[in-house]
Amino acid sequence: MRPIYFLFLAMCLGFKTYAQPGFEYRQKLGFLLAHRGLMAHLPQAPAIAGEFSYIYRTSNKKPWHESYRQPLVGGTLFFGSVGNNQILGHFTGLYGFVELPIVKRKHYRLDFKFATGLGYTNKPFDPELNPENVAIGSRVNAMMCFAFKQSWRFENYALTFGIDMTHFSNASYQMPNLGVNVPYLSLGVQKFMPNARKEKLPTVLERPHFTYGFSAIVSAKEMNPKGVGRYPVFAAALFARKYLSPKAGLEASVDVIYKTSLLSHPSYPQAAGLDPLQIGVFIGYVQPFDRLHFIYGVGTYLRDVLQPDEPIYIRLGSRYAVRPNLDAFATLKTHYAKADYMELGLAYHFK
Repeated sequence: MRPIYFLFLAMCLGFKTYAQPGFEYRQKLGFLLAHRGLMAHLPQAPAIAGEFSYIYRTSNKKPWHESYRQPLVGGTLFFGSVGNNQILGHFTGLYGFVELPIVKRKHYRLDFKFATGLGYTNKPFDPELNPENVAIGSRVNAMMCFAFKQSWRFENYALTFGIDMTHFSNASYQMPNLGVNVPYLSLGVQKFMPNARKEKLPTVLERPHFTYGFSAIVSAKEMNPKGVGRYPVFAAALFARKYLSPKAGLEASVDVIYKTSLLSHPSYPQAAGLDPLQIGVFIGYVQPFDRLHFIYGVGTYLRDVLQPDEPIYIRLGSRYAVRPNLDAFATLKTHYAKADYMELGLAYHFK
């Protein structure tokens, strides 16, 4: 599970700032989505959770603050249920987030929120003690959240209402791993503190409007049925990226993937040599925040001899520019709502 820690670390590094601080508490009510037939027995009760957040209100002291119209950034402690305490247990999470304004008025704003971090459950799958948990196979998991959130502000206070989707998964590092998806409604209250600290304009990472390079990925994946074992995954890509504005870009890549577990899987007794090799093409949307970038996109396989999953795959996650020509990244590769594996790697830019 160590690769997943990078998601939260990158979020914290990318949003380090000295803007107006504040706090928020939100109460959440939702339900568990049974996105696979095997999960039909899991939704048994409402999902009830709470969140306590430490917030920064940005104030144009970095170029991306102005480009995104003064977003809110911060970190959140999540605690509560996902709809079945007996089988899935209670969840605790810690994630970093950004809230980008869609509508912004003097006393009202509508934001799009996205977040990533870590989650923990006290009741993962156990073949003897908890065999009915077909959703989560590990105690520590990646946590992601996407939301639309309204705020009504009165000087340094605000009332909030949100609709979000919260996801827990270990990226197939440990089976089973169908994942937990919970839509929530939330009500909250915010309090901001006076900001007396003076800020300095930091050095900004600048890249050309067009860049290209290659990436190398290493990961690990466990496949169903339980007991097949955990095997390495190796991948590489050639990519080209075009920045359309300070807050938007497009990326295209050719992906080469080799899952060694397919050579030992009972479903493919004749697999040998290059049979597990997959080649895909990917296109994604890039959202830059100075050194931190987020990527969301979709790809399809051009070569997929064994076809262990659907032909369409999704990639989402974060990248952090360690140097102008070198990125470290952790992205989640999925097929629909089912995680394939966590991509942990480095990307080198030729230009």
